[in-house]
Amino acid sequence: MIQGLLARPAFLRWLGLAGAVCCAVDAFLYGAAPFIRRNVNVVTVFREPAGPLVLLLWFGGLAALCVAWWYGRRLLGRGLLSTRWILTTAALWSAPMLVVPPLASRDLYANACQGALVHAGLNPYLVGVSAQPCPWLDSVSVVWRDTPTPYGPVFLVLAGLAAAFGSQLAALVAFRVLAVLGVVAIAAGLPVLARRVGAPVDRALWLVLCCPLVPVHLIGGGHNDALTVAFMVAGFAVLAGPPKTGGIPAAEPAPSGTVAAAEPVPSGGVSAPEPVPSGGVAAAEPVPSGAASAAEPVPSRAVPAAGSPPSGSAPQDADAAAGGSARKGWGTLVAGGVLLGLAVSIKITIGVVLPFAALLAVGGLRAAGWAGLLRRGGVVLAAALAVLVAGSYASGLGLGWLTALSGAGESVNWSSPPTAVGLAVEAAGRWFGADLAVVPVVRAVALVLLAVVLVVVLWRFRDRDPLVGAGLALLAVIFFAPITQPWYLIWPLALFAAGTARVRWLAGTVVFAMITILPEGTGVFRPLGVPMSFAMIVLIGWVVRRSVSWLRGDELVAAA
Repeated sequence: MIQGLLARPAFLRWLGLAGAVCCAVDAFLYGAAPFIRRNVNVVTVFREPAGPLVLLLWFGGLAALCVAWWYGRRLLGRGLLSTRWILTTAALWSAPMLVVPPLASRDLYANACQGALVHAGLNPYLVGVSAQPCPWLDSVSVVWRDTPTPYGPVFLVLAGLAAAFGSQLAALVAFRVLAVLGVVAIAAGLPVLARRVGAPVDRALWLVLCCPLVPVHLIGGGHNDALTVAFMVAGFAVLAGPPKTGGIPAAEPAPSGTVAAAEPVPSGGVSAPEPVPSGGVAAAEPVPSGAASAAEPVPSRAVPAAGSPPSGSAPQDADAAAGGSARKGWGTLVAGGVLLGLAVSIKITIGVVLPFAALLAVGGLRAAGWAGLLRRGGVVLAAALAVLVAGSYASGLGLGWLTALSGAGESVNWSSPPTAVGLAVEAAGRWFGADLAVVPVVRAVALVLLAVVLVVVLWRFRDRDPLVGAGLALLAVIFFAPITQPWYLIWPLALFAAGTARVRWLAGTVVFAMITILPEGTGVFRPLGVPMSFAMIVLIGWVVRRSVSWLRGDELVAAA
């Protein structure tokens, strides 16, 4: 009976809505209030008068959202979930979060104070929010009061405008509005990107817009990740577009359950395959090496375009791909670069996708050659960097973000793999009477490893699907960063969903990440930092083993 209900779209829609309402109610009961609660954990919350209700609503609501999203994936490609139905469902799940206090994070309060610094003429890259001091300083987590901001100049300008009202409530509302606009922009850009690379639109929209991260964290938490992902998706969509002249117009998406019309040659450098005959079976999604072998459902009639050739083989029509990218107008390259530059100007770490955007613009290294990549891909990079630099100086803040990123290291949490390793080593040292302080050292080593991994991923995907490569690069940033938050997972998810890579493994990570934070914003497993650090080491070992296997030739992501 339960399995039958979970196969009904209407049941999943209302199940997710019920979960969203539960989480929204919890935002009023125990959300991130303007005052700071001390010593918050599951036990202390449970002991409060309304504690059992708070925990029941929170974890029950998250479970409902996650179950609805997870099982909805199985209905994709069967003609059951139309684009309009998915958009309506996503809107229903997000609507309860529009009017709630900040949820599952205190970042909005810190953002408001950073905006107050900008409005007062101070530089958040040089001083923390306690320097002014911010009129709403008591709402900011202690660890972030003296820490420079890691955000880009465009976001800080927007934060300054939000704080210019002189009201904390007005600033919070402004940030919520920006987050909603970001989600709306994602909803507009994802279908365009998916169509242009030959991926199913319903899959892209469901995996991203209906992901629990969107209503709970992007809208409920008001994070600027919504804006940065919106600009990133828009930039890739522009660069993946059909040639400005001489190209074949992109086919309209086929209705769910019908044969998809062949797309024009994707700018990633690989010809789109011919559609399968009616009733044919679509190619299976690529499977990450070592991931669960259970088949993830893909649209049974619509055939996604091939993301990339197998390692070591030439692209299927490299000459045509090169010609198509050569005909792509300079304005298209500049426009794509500008949009990506805006994404980076909000969240600096998104900059790791820029080389992959250049590869997408020229159709891959083999198709364009080094000269073509440097000439035309260089235009994309130059436009993006020009926006970042121009925004930095036009805002009057300069290039302080180059050093301010190090401030993220002030927070020490097991959810960051490098930090977990450091915490585990320090705990083991204490067992033998040694007082070690290795977290900063491990974090520094991790940043060096990150640089190496990014170069390796870039080289591996020089002639393969650049969306998958960019998604893996973002995952590497999350994995090696000194601090990691659940909502960061929306970065790679947006790119994987718009392509043809299997996301079952990432979806499972999202589900686990959702339960790691209480509605107030404190980590659920915070009192268990040491045991969770050792558990994280096991995960690190698994990732390393699979990475080595991939580098030896096993395909981490195979062509669809």
